[in-house]
Amino acid sequence: MSNYLITGCQKLKGTLTTNTSKNAAVVLLNAALLNKGKTTLYGVPKIEEVYRIIEVLQSIGVSVKWIGKRDLQIVPPKKINLDQINYESAVRTRSILFLLAIMIHWQDKFIVPQPGGCRLGKRTVKPHLFALENFGIKIETLRKFYQVSAANLHPAANLVLYESGDTVTENAILAAAKIPGKTVIKFASANYQVQDLCYFLEKLGVKIKGIGTTTLEIEGKKNIDKNVSYNLTEDPIEAMLFITIAATTNSEITIKRCPIEFLELELLKLEKMGFKYKILKTYKAKNGKSILVDLKTFKSHLVALEEKISTQPYPGLNIDNLPFFAPIATQAKGTTLIFDWVYEERAIYFTELNKLGAKVVLADPHRVYITGPTKLRANEVVCPPALRPAAILIPAMLAAEGKSILRNVYSIERGYEDLCSRLQAIGVKIEKID
Repeated sequence: MSNYLITGCQKLKGTLTTNTSKNAAVVLLNAALLNKGKTTLYGVPKIEEVYRIIEVLQSIGVSVKWIGKRDLQIVPPKKINLDQINYESAVRTRSILFLLAIMIHWQDKFIVPQPGGCRLGKRTVKPHLFALENFGIKIETLRKFYQVSAANLHPAANLVLYESGDTVTENAILAAAKIPGKTVIKFASANYQVQDLCYFLEKLGVKIKGIGTTTLEIEGKKNIDKNVSYNLTEDPIEAMLFITIAATTNSEITIKRCPIEFLELELLKLEKMGFKYKILKTYKAKNGKSILVDLKTFKSHLVALEEKISTQPYPGLNIDNLPFFAPIATQAKGTTLIFDWVYEERAIYFTELNKLGAKVVLADPHRVYITGPTKLRANEVVCPPALRPAAILIPAMLAAEGKSILRNVYSIERGYEDLCSRLQAIGVKIEKID
């Protein structure tokens, strides 16, 4: 595994551009299998999570190839052979769960490997099973696989999701997309990747009402066979990483192509903490739907909020953005309470900041108290086996005096493309080492 050598306390200035979304890319790569024609996805991030999905798709006979620098062309075969699936790649990504909903449109019976991905406590798949059973899908959990039977498919007239999760919402949408008749999904996630999936399916001819809300009405289309292209939208979680770097290092930088609709509450919280920024420009994304902004950050004096910082489904504070408040809180005057109510074991990873001199107290598996401002110091730290808790170590190390080593950065490279060279452009001293 690779490591990062990071020299902190550098003066940062310049411009960063937000890449397209990891979470949208992985679901759209799978959703392309709903289409018998050629699908071209523009602006796909070249990250480890995408590579794992490509390896899985190619192993089952799907033609996936890069055209140009960051565009992917996907053409399904006449018949998919799950017996040949790349098991090692499949179990390294939680996105393999999308095959539960995709493959029902190809086969009556099949098996899918159980997923991997971030280690964040008890991440049950029961919400997926509960959702898909509404379509007549039967799923039996074996030791390493899910055994699926889908002989009697029908639309789900009143599907209430067990939880408002992103992937479970997407799986319900994927199942409904090719089942004729109207499916109604309630308590749906309205997050950015769900919206991207809906916009893509609309281009395939699937009719969807309620995009951006918690109730979706989907008119399934049995036969989809057309050449289609789609531009992925930008990643609010990557934009938040860049904002966090600016806030934690007290730097003035410009961040382009931020999907503002999915950052508004995060920025409001930061504004109330004393963070200063200005929106320079507002415009539409290439998909013609999402709204982007360019923003400039300024030097700020941060103070802790009196109330806790926690997440809610969109349009609330994004669950993947919550960890970034931890390194920011180390530089804010006072004590910040971060409440990570969704995952049992993610808040524990925030205490890794203590190895850099932070004052993080774990109250229980969901809550941490962080006292600042703290002068951070360099150290050698091993990345947690989870993407966002690993990523928050970067802004902390950038604010720390001296040279730090961040080891085993695969967790980070699952979600961020070419991060070293992009950060070097704003004066970050970071390099990949063995």
